[in-house]
Amino acid sequence: MEQDTYQAMLNSSLSELRKARQLLLSEISAYPSPIAGCDEQFNKLLSDRARISNAIKALESSPFVATPCDLQPGSVSESR
Repeated sequence: MEQDTYQAMLNSSLSELRKARQLLLSEISAYPSPIAGCDEQFNKLLSDRARISNAIKALESSPFVATPCDLQPGSVSESR
């Protein structure tokens, strides 16, 4: 049995988001035309696509975490 680790859960989340994005893209491409500018359902699909894409980008990014450049033995690194 695979142990649930942070990385395993992150990979699982990314996989599910990618599946959701693919399903959403299929739904958008199959949406009947013409599409009016005030088509609420289509606009919701576009909004969801942006939200999913933003979530994927956030999970794939490596956040910058400032660390001291020169650690001295016995010194304490302050974290804020």
